Amino acid sequence: MTEVEAAKDEAMVQSHKLEKRRSSGASAKSTSAEYLRKLSLEDEDDWETSSDSATSSEEGNVSSGERRSPTRRESATSINSVEMLSNELLEREASQSFEAVPHSPVQNPPVRNPPVGLGGAGRTLAAAFQASEHIPYKRAEIPEPSLTPYDKNFCKALVSMLEKRKNYLYKIHTVFSDDSWDPKELEKSGQAGDYIEASPMSMTPFKVAAREDSDIDFGMENGVYIPLNEEHSIAVPVAAKVFFSDLHDLSSMMNSAPYATFAHRRLKLLQEKFSLYQMLNSEKEFLSIKALSHRDFYNVRKIDNHVHHSACMNQKHLLRFIKKRVREEGDKPVIMRDGKVLSLKEVFESLGLSPYDLNIDVLDMHAHNTKNTTFHRFDKFNQKFNPTGEARLREIFLKTNNYVKGKFLAGITKEVFDDLAASKYQMAEYRLSIYGKSKSEWAQLASWWYDNKLVSPNVVWMVQIPRLYAIYKKSGELDNFGEFISNIFEPLFEISKCPNKDPKLVAFLDNVVGFDIVDDESRHERKVHREMPTPEEWDVEKNPAYNYYLYYIYANLYVLNSFRQKRNMSQFSFRPHAGEAGDVDHLAGAFLVANSINHGINLKKNPALQYLYYLAQVGLAMSPLSNNCLFCEYSKNPFPTFFERGLNVTLSTDDPLLIHMTKEPLVEEYSIAMQVYKLSTADISEIARNSVMQSGFPKRLKRHWVGGSKMFENNPYQSNVPDVRIQFRKECLEAEHQMVYKYGMMPSE
Repeated sequence: MTEVEAAKDEAMVQSHKLEKRRSSGASAKSTSAEYLRKLSLEDEDDWETSSDSATSSEEGNVSSGERRSPTRRESATSINSVEMLSNELLEREASQSFEAVPHSPVQNPPVRNPPVGLGGAGRTLAAAFQASEHIPYKRAEIPEPSLTPYDKNFCKALVSMLEKRKNYLYKIHTVFSDDSWDPKELEKSGQAGDYIEASPMSMTPFKVAAREDSDIDFGMENGVYIPLNEEHSIAVPVAAKVFFSDLHDLSSMMNSAPYATFAHRRLKLLQEKFSLYQMLNSEKEFLSIKALSHRDFYNVRKIDNHVHHSACMNQKHLLRFIKKRVREEGDKPVIMRDGKVLSLKEVFESLGLSPYDLNIDVLDMHAHNTKNTTFHRFDKFNQKFNPTGEARLREIFLKTNNYVKGKFLAGITKEVFDDLAASKYQMAEYRLSIYGKSKSEWAQLASWWYDNKLVSPNVVWMVQIPRLYAIYKKSGELDNFGEFISNIFEPLFEISKCPNKDPKLVAFLDNVVGFDIVDDESRHERKVHREMPTPEEWDVEKNPAYNYYLYYIYANLYVLNSFRQKRNMSQFSFRPHAGEAGDVDHLAGAFLVANSINHGINLKKNPALQYLYYLAQVGLAMSPLSNNCLFCEYSKNPFPTFFERGLNVTLSTDDPLLIHMTKEPLVEEYSIAMQVYKLSTADISEIARNSVMQSGFPKRLKRHWVGGSKMFENNPYQSNVPDVRIQFRKECLEAEHQMVYKYGMMPSE
């Protein structure tokens, strides 16, 4: 018997041993198999049933834990692969801590033909394709640990919190106003030379059809709008006392020392699994990516999930725009000061500046200024939004509601749209502010958006709510926090009830995909408790705690979504800033009620909560360059650790105007991360794919861009992510779910 034949036989023996061990534990793993399938395979925002996905799941036999043993023919497809496997078997002869074995795919992949190229290049691609198909996927088999009573109790607590999160989240249903809308038609419009009035939500976003009014009335009760007509089935959220009680339970659980130890072990194990995976499958990944003709990182979709609209351009772009406006519209009245209207030229003369004097250093908007450092100084960071340090220039060029009705901001926005259209593969979710000072804000913002035709195939919009109640209370603009909530949500309920009153606002809301809350999280605050005063009772000048804001924005959004779904209107996700600084409890509250979050760097301080975020696959849009300016040095950012462990992370820019230097800030963010954190092409392609899955773009676009809208659906020819990488992530998550639910659903002893 030759050495190769001996290695083949040894591989078969090991595979059958592994199959035997799996079959012996199948009964334990099937305790909550159907639930695990839904939890691990479905995106939280996607609750549509699909016969295709069900069929593929049955064919893959993954949810039930069954694996098809490789046949002798499959084991001997390539002499090279058998020799590699035999070497690995010899190396681990004395150790049984893990086993590297060929593994069948999660789902039966579609039949793919080798790429067709020209000349030698085409033959190289074909060879890479064939080689990647023959190299088996090797995985590390790690025995299930024996758990202590503390560990089992932690599993019960984890199951409880995962169930609570599932009950808190609103199940969003996608609504399309245009049935003829098609991703390919949208792409064609984005490539046209002229400005195209098309959005990801509709090919005709400014044509608003008349709709019937609703007879459902709403009124505020304890800070939450509820239907006054009891006969209508409008879903309402849990009461504030229940939320604060659940938050207290979660806080107690995540601060338990034994629980933290268990979570840290599991997270560390996930990280080491990824290292083993890379060692065992790096060649297969490399050849798989090499075989993907046409596709690479530059032409996969990358979405900037977290970027503020007023800072979406870079400094050079803003400088060039300001100079052009002064040169071409210098005599245009732009601002009123002390009862006098000033032209643009007069404003610059009053500042002692001329367009020729302006440069990047005079503009002074970069947050990395060493003279006035912004590190741990959110107040100084905000001051950087003022060009040349002058608030009047910010009002003229970066505000929507000013003397020129936001014309200049709309103009530079269209130029940014042109840059995105030129790149084709970069998208953005820009945030516009609603402050809650008056009910007229929504109509003003919608008119600015509608009148300036601010749509792009590459852009959807979000609304951010700054937590500035205390400032408005001190200035006398608000009487209590209930008025703040009313100013934000009453216009939304009214326009959802009677859409013909303001077609501009209807069109704008059809292009809004989510809500965000923003401000400095590092400020000291008192913790919330069960007996908190209602918003109508909160009439002091002190700002409410973060989680107080979080609940009342979430609760009203929950009722609004329920009402708009009943009216066949678009709904909104909740994606707040959380965990950039301040108390870790911010992340606990966001875990319960948020679809995804921005930042999340404070998760590194709490292993138990980090493990929960992993199990629930809560999206984290992280911005290492932005964090480097404020709260966390780039080298200490937890982003690479989170990525290796399998958390649902992606990269975003936050404020390109203050941070980035190039015309493509998102690519700049990816490029720096790739170099500093030593990420591979597969890594950054996976991160880009995560950005698509976290985004509010329609599901049919997600399927067109990455091959699916659910968590583990993938087509490498669209996403540039090898199937083997998605398979690895899926198996790791399933293994953790199976362990947690196995012990978490056991009856108490």
